[in-house]
Amino acid sequence: MTFLKHIFLFISLFTLLFLSSTSAQAQKVGVVLSGGAASGIAHIGVLKALEDNNIPIDYITGTSMGALVGSMYAMGYSPAQLEVLVKTERFKNWSEGVIDQKYAYYFKRADDNASWITFKLSLDSAFVSTLPTNLISPVAMDFGMMEYVAGPAAVANYNFDSLFVPFRCVASDIEKKESVVFSKGDLAEAVRASMSFPFYIKPIKVDGKLLFDGGLYNNFPSNVMFDDFFPDFMIGSNVGSNNPPPDEDNLLSQIKTMLQSKSNYDILCEAGVIIQPKVNVGLFDFSDLQPIIDSGYAAAMRHMDFIKQHVEKRVNKEDLTIRRSNFKSTEPKIMFDNIYIEGLNKKQSEYVKKVLRHKNKLVSLEDMKEGYFRLSADSKIKTIYPQAKYNPNTGYYDLYLRIRKERNLITDFGGNFSNRPISSGYLGLQYNYLGRFAAGIMTNAYFGKLYSSVQLKTRFDFPSRVPIFIEPGVTWNKWDYYKSSSAFLEDTKPAYLIESEEHGNLDIGFPTGKKGRIVGGAGVARITNRYYQTPFFVQLDTADQTNFDLVTGQAYYEINSLNRKQYANQGEYLRISGRYVYGLEMNTPGSTSLDTAENSNHHEWVVFKITGERYFNRRGAFKIGLFGEGVYSSQTLFQNYTSSILSAQAFQPTADSKIIFNENYRTHKYMAGGIKFVINIRKTIEFRAEGYIYQPYQVLVKTADLKTEFGVPFALQHYVANAGFVWHTPLGPMSITANYYDQVKDPVSILFHFGYIIFNKRALQ
Repeated sequence: MTFLKHIFLFISLFTLLFLSSTSAQAQKVGVVLSGGAASGIAHIGVLKALEDNNIPIDYITGTSMGALVGSMYAMGYSPAQLEVLVKTERFKNWSEGVIDQKYAYYFKRADDNASWITFKLSLDSAFVSTLPTNLISPVAMDFGMMEYVAGPAAVANYNFDSLFVPFRCVASDIEKKESVVFSKGDLAEAVRASMSFPFYIKPIKVDGKLLFDGGLYNNFPSNVMFDDFFPDFMIGSNVGSNNPPPDEDNLLSQIKTMLQSKSNYDILCEAGVIIQPKVNVGLFDFSDLQPIIDSGYAAAMRHMDFIKQHVEKRVNKEDLTIRRSNFKSTEPKIMFDNIYIEGLNKKQSEYVKKVLRHKNKLVSLEDMKEGYFRLSADSKIKTIYPQAKYNPNTGYYDLYLRIRKERNLITDFGGNFSNRPISSGYLGLQYNYLGRFAAGIMTNAYFGKLYSSVQLKTRFDFPSRVPIFIEPGVTWNKWDYYKSSSAFLEDTKPAYLIESEEHGNLDIGFPTGKKGRIVGGAGVARITNRYYQTPFFVQLDTADQTNFDLVTGQAYYEINSLNRKQYANQGEYLRISGRYVYGLEMNTPGSTSLDTAENSNHHEWVVFKITGERYFNRRGAFKIGLFGEGVYSSQTLFQNYTSSILSAQAFQPTADSKIIFNENYRTHKYMAGGIKFVINIRKTIEFRAEGYIYQPYQVLVKTADLKTEFGVPFALQHYVANAGFVWHTPLGPMSITANYYDQVKDPVSILFHFGYIIFNKRALQ
């Protein structure tokens, strides 16, 4: 009996030792990553610290930014690779909703106008349904996520447990007011849903449910980790917190309280630790990420001794690298076989496939990327969401594009408010059609003291092998420098000057690469100028009037990758144009003119013009821009000095120069150049200083009898400069600048304006 007791005791001790040994070997560690937008980048530092100390990561769950970082780690990307990725231009573009200039498709870009805000309506929709639901475009992010996720998801057979590290993420179903946990399916779609922060990134539908950011209901999914994986030790990385009570005077705090439920930021298992990186950064400020990553690393190292005491298992870094390499090596190369389009009818789907322009049955990722961004630039397409699904039967991927066409009616509102009497309002309206071809009927109106305009045009886009557009249009423009005369330089303006023009044109264009286009066209116009040639007149006097009836033809090559339609600080612009003009000038003298008889003259000329602008140091706080312009015109002189100056080419490089009539910067042939210095004080606030040299070949000189003659070649130069601040608000720029023009009575003036100083094209522009 005693012998049996000893045997039993020996077996029990052996079993206990065996279990404790296997327990150490079987110990599982789960990592939970909170949401937190830009602050969530600190999770990369936490993961890096864990790997540097050979701590195993057996499971991972995340919300929002934690879902993105966690999913990339679960797909086999190392913390070092993640650190490199988030500091790339590509990731920066994702966070800002910007398409890489390599894929920007200028051919589809509409003419710039003064609009601030756009409302898009279906013919049967209510106004409230037109309000925007996102601040940034998810186009680049969606394709990038598909690109990164397609291979690992295929290897895992769309089961998140079969990724390199088993993974879960959460999104929010706002209809049912509950969290949605993703454990299988399209990984890119799951992470995208988890990151759909309200009003910042557009939500997406998954299985018929409209899903938002997971942080609304569960910003720290430790419960998901506990319920799905039940780890032995849990490590939480948290950069989030519950909102404070709402402030009665703070609308944003009230909205946050209504949208978000309180999250539990506790570890739910007995053994665990919460790492809380100290991050002080704006919610969506991705401008400087290294300090954020370092804060995560430092925070994890502060807890490393505790973690090592409770996690006995270690992971060899070489073995980990080999396992990652083996997992990544099994990913099928991304080649697309079939393309399926959801959300459009048959004719619209045909249009989309032609825009994608794929000649071969199998399409490489790079070719598909070009077609995707070409399609996303189409104004008739509202949203596009790509999904790559691996087909084991063919060995290739099938591409599913969920597309929604743009609404039928688009209305734009905008304009410009200023300290000078040049303020104007802007209203635009567009009707869209999408079938086997795309069409838009556009009209707009400007109304103000200085500038008034009405325009109507139609654009037809044909997705042929070489895409072309055909655009007929009519425009009426009017500049009234008399009503706004108090704002202008007294010795460089006529006392009374009104310019009017009516013109119709037909343009045909086709793309040259992604950034450029070639456009040719013809038109007819009547330009009417009414003016006094003397500042001394009374109310009963009649003004001189010059009418110029013309026909014209032009062609131009244009590249445009500027990031803003006014006050750009990135990208480049180039326009090379040639124009032929033939017309009849008819002059009717007024009561103060030295001439007494009406007269007419035929004019015929050609003009060649080149304008270029380029900015350097794209991501730095300090940027330099270069500007150049040259004009050659064989234009002949008009009947008098004022009519000759009015018909001459104008150098207008700044916003201020576009709203003044300055004789010193108008002639038939000139060269000009300038430099721009831009300093970003904050993300949307910048200081700008610009300087230009204007060198006319021959200035136009007023004679004693108010006629015109050419001056001595290269006799004069003129200078333009300005300096000031620009705040790029969500609606438009707010700017205050001091502007300098040499050789005038009052060389310095101040311009403050909110909105865009942009006009419809002139007849001879």
